Amino acid sequence: MRNPLSETIVQIEPSGIRKFFDIVSEMKDAISLGVGEPDFDTPWHIREEGIYSLEKGRTFYTSNAGLKELKQEICRYLYRRFDVSYNPDSEVMVTVGGSEAIDIALRAMCDPGDEVLIPQPSYVSYVPCTMLAGGKPVVIELEEKDNFKLTPEKLLEKITDKTKILVMPFPNNPTGAIMTKEDLAPIVDIIIKKDLFVISDEIYSELTYGTDHVTIAAFPEMKDRTILINGFSKSYAMTGWRLGYAAAPHRILEQMLKIHQFAIMCAPTTSQYAAVSALRDGDNDVQMMREAYDQRRRFVLHAFKEMGLDCFEPEGAFYAFPSIKRFGMTSDEFATRFLREEKVAVVPGTAFGASGEGFLRVSYAYSLKNLKEALGRMANFVKRLDEERK
Repeated sequence: MRNPLSETIVQIEPSGIRKFFDIVSEMKDAISLGVGEPDFDTPWHIREEGIYSLEKGRTFYTSNAGLKELKQEICRYLYRRFDVSYNPDSEVMVTVGGSEAIDIALRAMCDPGDEVLIPQPSYVSYVPCTMLAGGKPVVIELEEKDNFKLTPEKLLEKITDKTKILVMPFPNNPTGAIMTKEDLAPIVDIIIKKDLFVISDEIYSELTYGTDHVTIAAFPEMKDRTILINGFSKSYAMTGWRLGYAAAPHRILEQMLKIHQFAIMCAPTTSQYAAVSALRDGDNDVQMMREAYDQRRRFVLHAFKEMGLDCFEPEGAFYAFPSIKRFGMTSDEFATRFLREEKVAVVPGTAFGASGEGFLRVSYAYSLKNLKEALGRMANFVKRLDEERK
């Protein structure tokens, strides 16, 4: 029998996150600090709108690009929050989560051999989606000394005559790094000078602490070069509703929509009606959740300090990225031992790229009760490791 498998997909490694959760799901009294999922229920007014849409029999397909009412609300939101204007009829589409938007943006833009710059550590999907689109992923290794920001120097080092797209994964999963307006300005100059396009993954845009998120699409000349990707999972605690969106120049969006038409048809109708309520009436919900995450963020950072663990202070998302380099163990070794000995799951930094070696991703999208218990176990584990090293 001939080989039934695509060589491309065989070369792609499975997500480095999953194996720990397969173990923890069968482990009694285990605690997971690994999943990037809000522990809040979806706010009631959003759920109520979804329920109402079902009661009214709104179980039909929407247009491929999404409900017009929702696209209009997305445009109002982007203008209100980030001062960037889009046409709901030609520059916005609704997707099945932000992940679909990333996938179809790359597929719509990549020809074989086109290079896609991917700063890492970052979300696990960028590299495999680039490979599946026929592009060549080129990693830019971010460093703690730069607060895990993308610097102009690092960007210029990796640009070649084959470079077409730069992925901007900020606010960042897993580090919590952000890019301010001042950080973005020299990056924008390089993008324009080198004639690049940007896929800006802004799924954590509402979860920043101390400074508001700035979209690269709002800079002069950048809207025509940017695919802005966002969604409802993180900000509105709507992970299971599977809803995201892309805002982009029409000539790019119409090709993304073509892929979406053939592969998906449309995003879930019930979720789209619920998302209208999220954008219209959800600001207070977002603020409440952001304040809770900030409280947890400060608690986690204090706990790491008490343990003697160095940790860059995250300014966005809901992850901390402590260093475990002093123990002389790989991230995978540390996470595996920690899970086996203390029954707490965290994610090795290498799940987000080789530059994540020596770090762990710890999610604080959990209750303070769970965080206190889990970090208490981590303190015991760290103390034991320190004693072993003496």
